Amino acid sequence: MTDAEELRNRTRELLAAHPPAGTDRLEFLRARFDAGLAWVHYPEGLGGLGAPRSLQVVVDAELEAAGAPDNDPRRIGIGLGMAAPTVLRYGTEEQQRRYLRPLWTGEEVWCQLFSEPGAGSDLAALRTRAVRDGDDWVVDGQKVWTSSAHVARWAILIARTDPDLPKHQGITYFICDMTDPGVEVRPLRQITGEAEFNEVFLTGVRIPDSRRLGEAGDGWRVAQTTLMNERVSIGGMRLPRGGGMIGPVARTWRERPELRTHDLHQRLLGLWVESEVSRLTAERLRQQLVAGQPGYEGSGTKLAFARLNQEISGLEVELLGEEGLSYDDWTLRRPELVDFTGRDAGYRYLRSKGNSIEGGTSEILLNIVAERVLGLPAEPRTDKDVAWKDLAR
Repeated sequence: MTDAEELRNRTRELLAAHPPAGTDRLEFLRARFDAGLAWVHYPEGLGGLGAPRSLQVVVDAELEAAGAPDNDPRRIGIGLGMAAPTVLRYGTEEQQRRYLRPLWTGEEVWCQLFSEPGAGSDLAALRTRAVRDGDDWVVDGQKVWTSSAHVARWAILIARTDPDLPKHQGITYFICDMTDPGVEVRPLRQITGEAEFNEVFLTGVRIPDSRRLGEAGDGWRVAQTTLMNERVSIGGMRLPRGGGMIGPVARTWRERPELRTHDLHQRLLGLWVESEVSRLTAERLRQQLVAGQPGYEGSGTKLAFARLNQEISGLEVELLGEEGLSYDDWTLRRPELVDFTGRDAGYRYLRSKGNSIEGGTSEILLNIVAERVLGLPAEPRTDKDVAWKDLAR
């Protein structure tokens, strides 16, 4: 069993062999992966050592103290938080060795081709088709709200492969090369002025069967691993005390006493407490991950994340008064990541509106929490056993 002291020694050996000050960033990240210090709980040869997940902080602390570069996790969050756990669980050994290293180092960015214009909240109603043609699958359809599609090399994709089965069946999970012929990415300009989201059109895209994850027709079960990890990665991100959206408004409160009112003070105190409770709950959830796969509790943390971001950003705009109505820049940009704290209050207010949609709508997550966490009766479903092709559309 790898222990903390052994991990410290391995990390120091890495730093001695590849001093951060004199080593190319990518070279260092590759060496870290090969040393098993990328994610220590992954298997040996795949960036880990089969060590307890809780020991990752030992490695991270040593590397941070030495000024070592990280892999820019916000830029590659979809790969780290969604694609990697799914590839690890359902991928073949060949797939794991091909995709995980460049995913972790950030050499290859990933995106998620799940939602569609008519299948967002009801994802299982998706219409994108994949038809088997020899050793390939030919995919036709449209995906929407795709973060990072404009910079991604790979995508995790679910498509319908058997329309004669009910909608949660007959779905297959693939890895799609975003550079292949037939893949078209178009920007979706948002209320913020940016186009971090995209719509993706798939026309006759050929995906080799070797890039299928899991069994044909078992894509919905595979997708659940992705979705549960997605909610944990969104709602359970690690933050310092006072971090996240509450940070800027608390700083404004301290630095601008002339803006304060009794009502705003009471609301800020309440949101500060709720933010701290949410932060500690997320920390507890991450600790639970040490014991195995994420559960449906991630839906609860993601719900809280969305609601708090919207309430906090609304308070910030009110606190700033007329200043809160200004906006820094409406220029169309296609950023690689969402930067909530790097822009002004107006941006945070507008961008947070999407938090209750992305990563699972709040309405759907409320159902998941009610049924799968609290054990309440499920809502009646008349389409459960009806073939997808026979559903009214």
